[in-house]
Amino acid sequence: MKRRSFVQGAAAGTAAVALGVPHLSGLAQQSVTLKFHTFMSPASGVWLTMHKPWMDKVEKDSGGRIKFEAYPAMQLGGTPVQLYDQARDGVVDVVWTLPGNTAGRFPRIECFELPFMMNNAEATSKAYWEYFQTQCPDEFKETQVLALHVHGPGMFHTVAKQIKTPADLKGLKVRGPTRQVTSLLRAVGAIPVGMPLPQIPDALSKGTIEGAVIPWEVVPAVKVQELTKFHTEFPAGSPALYTTTFVMAMNKARYDGLAPDLKKVIDANSGMATSAWLGKTQQGNDAPSRKITADRGNTIYTLSAAEAQEFVKLSAPVDDAWVADMDKRGFNGKALLASARALIAKHA
Repeated sequence: MKRRSFVQGAAAGTAAVALGVPHLSGLAQQSVTLKFHTFMSPASGVWLTMHKPWMDKVEKDSGGRIKFEAYPAMQLGGTPVQLYDQARDGVVDVVWTLPGNTAGRFPRIECFELPFMMNNAEATSKAYWEYFQTQCPDEFKETQVLALHVHGPGMFHTVAKQIKTPADLKGLKVRGPTRQVTSLLRAVGAIPVGMPLPQIPDALSKGTIEGAVIPWEVVPAVKVQELTKFHTEFPAGSPALYTTTFVMAMNKARYDGLAPDLKKVIDANSGMATSAWLGKTQQGNDAPSRKITADRGNTIYTLSAAEAQEFVKLSAPVDDAWVADMDKRGFNGKALLASARALIAKHA
């Protein structure tokens, strides 16, 4: 009898929703809670000025029907290397991570990590998004890509030695974030050590590495201003030593299962404009972090154009090796590189 009453009640409720009964029609409006996971510290500029504002905007635009459970610093477990697969497999719903954490898995995207490609993160992020759409839309086919962007100019931070020439890097163990950046470090004379960002403080304090390449904005998040004394940046306005690519990706089934209007909210907070905003915001955090470092009395050296050119010349084989690798994989490496450069110039 109880079972029959429940079934009859459910049927009546369904009919009432179909007829638009006010107090029941609201139940038909889908609400979702999405788990957002990343390796960035909750005190980092990336988390405070990029991730949280993005989630807040999505929640607001959805009228509160999309909510986030936010997990920085790998709080849901795993390692930074596993983040993309966590989104792919539905362990979490949205991740922000480095494609380069898994060396060679997203090879065509690596083009944007080649030496001296960019100096403006907003423009380069727009180019990165368009390059993905036109040259390699299958590169992240296992997830729903929400945004793609880069950080501001990468540079050297060292414990005991100021870097002014490639010769100063000889024999120095320097952390690099991705395989193209470690190739660059090797080309200019350093001993490259690949490792995710969160490992940098421990590696510097133990002497496992003697320096690192990161942009200014992330320096305070990993206390590099406290663990190093010397910083070498490239001339303002000139191409940067390197940049790193990022992807914000969503579990595909989770995205596909959203109500149409909620899917539109996600779409409106995805794409080129969102990618550009993320890149601009991240590079915008460079100046405050540089000031924190300068206020400690650390030594900041800016290379002259002639000094920077020494690094440019030595890094040229990195481009050639990437092109050859693409050709071996069945892609036209030269055309991909030309496309990336043209798109960066277009958006700049």
